[in-house]
Amino acid sequence: MQPPPPITRFCLDGARAPRASRAHVIGVSGPQGGGKSTLTAQLVAAMGSAGLRAATVSIDDFYLTRAEQRDLAARHPGDRCLEHRGYPGTHDVELGDRVLGALATQRRGAIAVPAYDKSAHGGRGDRAPTEVRLEAPLDVVFVEGWMLGFRPLPRAGCPPLLRASNEHLAAYGRWHAHLDAFVHLVAGDPAWIVDYRVDAERARRAAGQPALSDDEARDYIERFLPAYEAYVPPLVAAPPCARWLRATLGPDRAIVSIVQSGDDGVSDVVGAVGTRRA
Repeated sequence: MQPPPPITRFCLDGARAPRASRAHVIGVSGPQGGGKSTLTAQLVAAMGSAGLRAATVSIDDFYLTRAEQRDLAARHPGDRCLEHRGYPGTHDVELGDRVLGALATQRRGAIAVPAYDKSAHGGRGDRAPTEVRLEAPLDVVFVEGWMLGFRPLPRAGCPPLLRASNEHLAAYGRWHAHLDAFVHLVAGDPAWIVDYRVDAERARRAAGQPALSDDEARDYIERFLPAYEAYVPPLVAAPPCARWLRATLGPDRAIVSIVQSGDDGVSDVVGAVGTRRA
């Protein structure tokens, strides 16, 4: 399956632009179950077909170890956002910063990328004992994650549920500093995100893979809805890069519209019949 042509063109145009000897780093943000992992895999293949060396990493690769996560939860008793992995504060930001820097700039040799085993400890997860080795140099690096690009809210405007996690968000700016371009998948209605995750788990079960039940999937994803409601509107208003593309998803996860930054700073609306000014 091929990625949507406007997204492929957006990524290729940035990757082929003259730049210093470093990889072109593209962030891909979107809701859980919304298809961002599938999209990035397709884009890596498309870059390869164009003769570019590309790789993808997930912010999930940088989750805290199980022991570190338990310590974090103990420091925030009763905080559902920091009880288990997922929210800002549950990642090793320094590790992610180091790995992204190496992927972008290393010109020779293997780069060790951590891996996370979500099945460990009864599904609570832990960092895997073995790492993934990627060979440098790379032309394009995709970084994908559900909260990539989120920025901290002013304390006065932050929902009480998110306050502890919100304080951790400023550190993630170190990841955003590596990004040269940004692809944002946005649900047309936040309520659809629950259905996205339920459908994704059903697909895993149908394929014979370990997966959550419908009720477990709903319980899991509903914990994240307050974050989508709080952080996505500011991200839409101010993406973390000057070059960005935003794809709006329908209830079935299909892309219904695409908007991207223009060379003159004016947004372009990209459709099947061409491009028109927003």
